Amino acid sequence: METPLAVLVGVLFASGLYLVMQRNLLRFVFGLLLLSASVNLLIFTAGRVTRGTAPIIPEGLPTPPGDVANALPQALVLTAIVIGFGLIVFAIVLVLRTHERLGTIDTAEMAERLEAPRPVATDLEDEVPA
Repeated sequence: METPLAVLVGVLFASGLYLVMQRNLLRFVFGLLLLSASVNLLIFTAGRVTRGTAPIIPEGLPTPPGDVANALPQALVLTAIVIGFGLIVFAIVLVLRTHERLGTIDTAEMAERLEAPRPVATDLEDEVPA
């Protein structure tokens, strides 16, 4: 079961990386979403995908009987989902504000519009103080 999941992680990660390297900010956000999902799946797969029982130790036994589910990867993935959701929402708000301010989400056009005008050299000796 881990092999198909590992292949899926690789495909999701490669797709997310491809989208992050695009010049469109919206594609960048979708790339972040795919990267977040692939890392969550990687953590979940690294913790072994098994159908185990709850990790509860019965009275009188030193360890739980049989295969038990590992709760640590599940807790890490849950935390990563919440953090990833916050990151994606923040990135979407930044893209919306950038589009409102500059009128584009293409990074090449943004760079052109954000170039500061160069200061013009003036002769200060000719000016009269006010």
